[in-house]
Amino acid sequence: MASRRFDVVIVGARCAGAATGMLLARAGLRVLIVDRSRYGTDTLSTHALMRTAVLQLHRWGLLDAVRAAGTPPVRKTSFHYGDEALSVSIKPRDGVDALYAPRRTTLDTILVEAARDAGAEVRHGVRVEGLLRLPSGRACGVRTRDRTGRCADVRADLVIGADGRESLIASMVGAPSILEARHTSAIVYGYWEGLPAEGYHWHYREGVGSGIIPTNDGLTCAFTAVRPVRFAREVRSDTRTGHRRLLLEAAPEFASALSTARLVGGCRSFPGRLGFLRRARGPGWALVGDAGYFKDPLTAHGISDALRDAELLARAILDASDRAMERYEHVRNELSRPLFEVTDAIASFDWDLDSIRTRHLELSRAMNHEAEALLGLGTEISPPDVPRERPASAA
Repeated sequence: MASRRFDVVIVGARCAGAATGMLLARAGLRVLIVDRSRYGTDTLSTHALMRTAVLQLHRWGLLDAVRAAGTPPVRKTSFHYGDEALSVSIKPRDGVDALYAPRRTTLDTILVEAARDAGAEVRHGVRVEGLLRLPSGRACGVRTRDRTGRCADVRADLVIGADGRESLIASMVGAPSILEARHTSAIVYGYWEGLPAEGYHWHYREGVGSGIIPTNDGLTCAFTAVRPVRFAREVRSDTRTGHRRLLLEAAPEFASALSTARLVGGCRSFPGRLGFLRRARGPGWALVGDAGYFKDPLTAHGISDALRDAELLARAILDASDRAMERYEHVRNELSRPLFEVTDAIASFDWDLDSIRTRHLELSRAMNHEAEALLGLGTEISPPDVPRERPASAA
């Protein structure tokens, strides 16, 4: 690996990294994707895909694999405001007739295998320990260490950080935040067997929110969210008991089902982390997914963001111009800001049941605008018209 040179090295093989690598490899670029985790491992996630994410999987030819993995179709979304419920049917449009919420062990594996099938080299169990630079300061690769302790320098024309909200690449290039959240929620979730849920259910009561999301293997992912101070006081020391208590508070409609449902495995928790929008590109580097843009998970839009930005970045790289990379950052920012701001307002828990409805209308408008923008990109990513020495400089 040390003797080879790549057009692009991507650090992180989750949704954003694997999707970006797949699209670039399909266009003929030499792509290496490295990830410190083991192949097929799980990660924190709310799983829910919004329409834009399903649309992209459909046009990338991967939605059939999501279905084949037994991911249940979601054809209705229900919003519960106190004791009142509002149901919205998923209308068939643009090749999407249902939503899905695959486990990350399913979705990430599908994306990784699609990247491999396209010709990308994917290596798990490889940790990045340093950034290689030219005398000018431009990034030109990464220094890696595998599980055997072997070190290697990997040269590439572009280094992409897709390594999560605590991104090492973002830290090493000094990517500044251009927008920061003021609020965060703390979340605890678990997988329940025997908890029937027709579609997505989003529950809101004063001081608490929850999501009920059907996923693979006949399980339902149920999460609850509160302010971090309440999480520390009531949940942190006993997540299983705290999760069940908050779930009954947020969604009492499921009380009878919970009495017979079984929690499979333990609970996982996220104590809160303020969101951010970082600069997305620089000399020889770019960021995608949570590495460049992270917002509170309460609105369950993270995977959709990751797939969106993977396509925006891949198209910019294939355009092979600094202007295209500037546009990637601009479009990402313009699509992200409304979603970021309304999510921050919801994560504050400084709302009543009337105002949270208004926030959801704002969220819906932002998501519709995002879908229109992605549809405007066209259906295919084409390879470059002519061979070139390197992808865009991202300067």
